[in-house]
Amino acid sequence: MGGSYRHHLAAAIAAAFLAEGAWARRDLVARGEIALGERPAWLGRVAARVLTHFQDPPRGRLRELTRFIQRLRAMREAWAGVDRPTVRRWLIPAAAPGPARWPVPPIPTLGDLASWLGLTQGELEWFVDERGLERLVQGPLRHYTYRWVSKRPDGSGGARLLEAPKKRMKELHRRILREILDVIPPHDVVHGFRRGRSVRTHAQAHEGRQVVMRIDLADFFLSLASSRVAAVFRSAGYAEEVAHALACLCTNRAPIVPRSVALGPYTARADLDAWRRVEALARARHLPQGAPTSPALANLCVLGLDVRLAAAASAVGATYTRYADDLVFSGDDAFAKRARRFEALVGAIVLEEGLFVNHRKTLVMRAGGRQLVTGLVVNQRANVPRETYDRVRAILHNCEKHGPESQNRDGRDDFRAYVGGLVAWIADADPARGVGLMEQFRRVKWPPA
Repeated sequence: MGGSYRHHLAAAIAAAFLAEGAWARRDLVARGEIALGERPAWLGRVAARVLTHFQDPPRGRLRELTRFIQRLRAMREAWAGVDRPTVRRWLIPAAAPGPARWPVPPIPTLGDLASWLGLTQGELEWFVDERGLERLVQGPLRHYTYRWVSKRPDGSGGARLLEAPKKRMKELHRRILREILDVIPPHDVVHGFRRGRSVRTHAQAHEGRQVVMRIDLADFFLSLASSRVAAVFRSAGYAEEVAHALACLCTNRAPIVPRSVALGPYTARADLDAWRRVEALARARHLPQGAPTSPALANLCVLGLDVRLAAAASAVGATYTRYADDLVFSGDDAFAKRARRFEALVGAIVLEEGLFVNHRKTLVMRAGGRQLVTGLVVNQRANVPRETYDRVRAILHNCEKHGPESQNRDGRDDFRAYVGGLVAWIADADPARGVGLMEQFRRVKWPPA
């Protein structure tokens, strides 16, 4: 009760101070008096401290000003008195978004955000879900559906949480993606989830090198907190309240399920430890893997990481590209001699950026052996491994001859989409081989969806 009252009172005073008017002590006190319906002695001291700390009005930073006021010693008088002040009127802060760096739609206030999304103010608050009630409710009140899947077919290697937004939430995500995120460019090293880039362009950057190093980021989407997402929207020029609401729309706090559901009844100690970390990350606000906005936001959230790793690679004569959580570095003799020390440097940078390296997946591949980047062999020219092509061709042949059900040995929910994805991936990497596989795929008598 006390904490809620204190925040409520501080927020009302902050809103009054940021309303239209001069940024001077007398004017702040006057606006505070309108909000409270009285002029308590401590209000002048609060105004004086605010002016000392903020030389200019922190327009668009209501949450920051609220936190500052709530921590002031002068506010203790307000909370400790017998007659606690009551908020009589809420003043509307003057909107002052930052300069737009990209052609994103102007959304000065939360009311404008609701209108832009085609929602009422109440609906916006429900979808924003600032308190993270999603994890506490069941059934139709949830905005997401959840599914834990093992990272490996045999159930080992930990689990991945898939969070798919329901229809209305997905529509909101798609609009944010289409009209805001798609116009904000990620770093040039990014090849994943970006128009004109693919696994093929990612792999081609590392063709014919003496050494190729692959480093995998652990729990990539779960590790990207809402504060990073809000920073992306702030960089686009949106006011703090709008950026915070957009970040809440695009992030989620997931409910927790029993370990046996996520990992199965038998797990290794390392997998159990990894799951505990995943569980902790899932309970905090994070980018949901399965939401339309998450790939684009992930690229933008790790801009600092990409800048630092690109500079580090350039310093040792290496090439760096990233496809989602897959970091790849390559170079010739000079880089080959420094590869192990460079691996340690990358690990340190990743940790400083608040992310984690999955050390079990780190590979340093020399020219004498097979060099694989996102499933493509890059020793000479980026291409699909022969055994992968033969396996997909055999699956399609057997699907034609015996029916698709005979080949779905892993019990995939949408086997047609799975096989189609493999065919499309091969066709992107090797168009000549892809033509034949696509023809085979069309000849299969797939069951109706």
